[in-house]
Amino acid sequence: MDLVLLCVFLPLVTVAWGQYGDYYYGPYNYGDNDEWVNVYRQGFNFQCPHGQVIVAVRSVFNKKEGSDRLWNYACMPAAQSLGEPTECWWEEINRAGTEWYQTCSNNGLVAGFQSQYFPSVLDREWQFYCCRYSRRCPYSCWLTTEYPGHYGEDMDMMMYTYDHYIRGATTTFSAVNRDRQWKFIVCRMTEYDCPFQNV
Repeated sequence: MDLVLLCVFLPLVTVAWGQYGDYYYGPYNYGDNDEWVNVYRQGFNFQCPHGQVIVAVRSVFNKKEGSDRLWNYACMPAAQSLGEPTECWWEEINRAGTEWYQTCSNNGLVAGFQSQYFPSVLDREWQFYCCRYSRRCPYSCWLTTEYPGHYGEDMDMMMYTYDHYIRGATTTFSAVNRDRQWKFIVCRMTEYDCPFQNV
């Protein structure tokens, strides 16, 4: 009897694994030898390859290096149901030393970051590189917990499900610690064109 049940359920489990097994993002490859995209106190520009979006952010803080951070990012291809990006652009600059909230306009997804360090403020200004996929629209959006958990700590944020995308972030800035905490805006995207867009 057990052998019969095994013969019946094993093919079902195999089919289910094949359909849903890739919904978990595995360990991220942050690039060659896990190198950082910047050096302390310098600007940087990071863009995912065409058709890919940011799925992980890693950072380490160093007070002795101007209260700055090293940054690294991981990218993954967007779901095939979204198709190819129809346009990409740089969003407005978020100024150093201030708190801010920003999502990609035009229903875009975050596919890169650009940042410049300002020694007078001991902080960075930020820009998102965003890509729009046809006329897909976000839904079921939410904010992640704070990254890092406390100012001055290392940061390692990862997307664990395949159909969730980073659309932006909100940050707080501590004038005492000269560091930021991030909450990423994460959404699902429709698999059909929708008639409206955000601004």
